[in-house]
Amino acid sequence: MISSRKFKNAVFEQFARIGKAVGNPKRLELLDILGQGERTVEVLAREADISIASASQHLQSLKAARLVESEKHGSFVVYRLADQHVKDFLYSMRTLAEDRLAEIEVITRQYMERHSDMEPVGRDTLRERVLSGQVTLLDVRTEEEYRAGHLPGALCVPLESLEQYMESLPTDQEIVAYCRGPYCVLAVEAVERLRARGFTAFRLEDGVHEWQSLGLSIEENASQGL
Repeated sequence: MISSRKFKNAVFEQFARIGKAVGNPKRLELLDILGQGERTVEVLAREADISIASASQHLQSLKAARLVESEKHGSFVVYRLADQHVKDFLYSMRTLAEDRLAEIEVITRQYMERHSDMEPVGRDTLRERVLSGQVTLLDVRTEEEYRAGHLPGALCVPLESLEQYMESLPTDQEIVAYCRGPYCVLAVEAVERLRARGFTAFRLEDGVHEWQSLGLSIEENASQGL
């Protein structure tokens, strides 16, 4: 019969597998990207700015801890988060870090000081403006991420395609851009480009997961562009 001490040692050793798997900044970034939807190794490597070989090694570590799953699609291997629990875990870990680690606020402030006029739009304010038809809401993530789930009424305008859509954007409304959450810079870049072209544009700090965490609904599948 297993002793109480051996039992506790064995259980906490299994818990530690999760901690070991996420104890690397690039693995956390890969999980954050997968929180937006499934990706191939090649796409993950590009978005995380690492080599394909490095991405594969990190993904194997995450898979060994049962945090991600993979599936072969032709000549490509596609990865996804194992389930909603993993996404919830990542969100809880992030909010804990924000609460306990002052360095996060310092790093964020230093980055945003380079964009001193980048005023974020609060959730309540945005919701009121969207419902009243006073703003144009842009989802500047990829089209795949948009189809997987987006804020109601948002237009699909990936950052890489923003320039070609600018002539179609209304000039008599405020424009609000959002992306993958408070630490995603796609919306920051989108707002800078829009303002450079004379638009009144703002950034929404929240992404889809933050929106859902408030109990608000999202839309899926439909592709609504300009």
